[in-house]
Amino acid sequence: MKRAALHSLGCKVNSYETEAMQEMLSEQGYEIVAFEEPADVYVINTCSVTSMADRKSRQMLHRARKQNPEALVIAAGCYVQSAEEALLQDPAVDILIGNNEKAKLPGILKAWEETGKASHVHDMSHEKQYEEMSRRQTAGHTRAYVKIQDGCDQFCTYCIIPYTRGRVRSRSLPDILSEVETLAGNGYQEVVLTGIHLDSYGADLPDKDLLDVIRAAAGVEGIRRIRLGSLEPRIMTEPFVRGLASVEKLCPHFHLSLQSGCDETLKRMNRRYDTQEFRACCERLRAAFDQPALTTDVMVGFPGETEEEFARTVAFLEEIRFYEMHVFKYSRRKGTRADRMEGQIPEPVKTQRSEALLKLTKEQSRAYRQRLLGATAEVLMEEPYVCRGEVWQTGHTETYVKVAVPGEMPLMNRLLQVKVDGFLENDILRGILTEADRK
Repeated sequence: MKRAALHSLGCKVNSYETEAMQEMLSEQGYEIVAFEEPADVYVINTCSVTSMADRKSRQMLHRARKQNPEALVIAAGCYVQSAEEALLQDPAVDILIGNNEKAKLPGILKAWEETGKASHVHDMSHEKQYEEMSRRQTAGHTRAYVKIQDGCDQFCTYCIIPYTRGRVRSRSLPDILSEVETLAGNGYQEVVLTGIHLDSYGADLPDKDLLDVIRAAAGVEGIRRIRLGSLEPRIMTEPFVRGLASVEKLCPHFHLSLQSGCDETLKRMNRRYDTQEFRACCERLRAAFDQPALTTDVMVGFPGETEEEFARTVAFLEEIRFYEMHVFKYSRRKGTRADRMEGQIPEPVKTQRSEALLKLTKEQSRAYRQRLLGATAEVLMEEPYVCRGEVWQTGHTETYVKVAVPGEMPLMNRLLQVKVDGFLENDILRGILTEADRK
């Protein structure tokens, strides 16, 4: 039996697609092994969102070749789209598979012996077809990501993804529901709807939008929680927020991509909102949900970002009070408008600003968690955790706060009521099961 190893870099969409390719190979008779083990076929689903992602993609491809010089090494995904010519010259790589071609993996493997080194990459700018991929199982045991959309039409000045992923393409609602039903039948109680630009779901369909998907998924028997991937603030209109609040199974955990708290910087980024609109979005969510967890992305060091502009971002972040912030430094990408902008920020300045925001998010995150002290929260239990020699069982609340309860007895995939009474470590809350769940 041939052995296959797969590795995913980058976003949750990539992880989803990698798991789908893994299922395809398993169905073809391959034994799936860990990436660190010797394999006959290595598949690396690459990322190109930053120059660091490009470098990590190359490193993983070369690592696969080093692990088994005789293996078939396949590069797939976004880095393949952006660096096809370079990869065709790279002796570490045998086959290139671009986006919207990954579902053809079994056929590509069968044709390998006849074709030799091959590139299955096409121009994504004119792609209109959603690539159908699905899974029955996921790497996690309690939470399953479901890809419902691909592509992006936003063209932010710093981002290469519209060029590597193409324009917006939506998955059909019947196909989405079929996968959610299969996952529910296999015991998953929580699904996370995800996509490259989730807000755009339905933009290419005549009569469907994201709320339709949420409501339909909520109707699937066995699904207890629905969580959403990253969203743009502009989608959070009054009608949309009211629609969200009407879905009882929806987790009040919203990742709203901000990037900057300064209007001038947002304009240079070609973000299609300002801080006033973002603030209103947060206010609507906090009015509709009880203490929702609001998380975000913040970029530091965008070209032209002055000390004054950065100070405005800090002030805005202090005002909004996010549960968590993903802070990252601007990375130049060839082919984007931002790469050609004047006022590129030195790396030491980016690092200094990043460290300031990381300190702020640590403070805000702990403050949000402290609100749960003394409260009872519903926790979807996931895995054991060892702290100072003691075994605890951990899971997440609806707002994605990690909570641990003492005991060695596995509680995986059970929804339990936990009385939160303090912090364990690493910002993990601790608690005890309520009387009803002490079984």
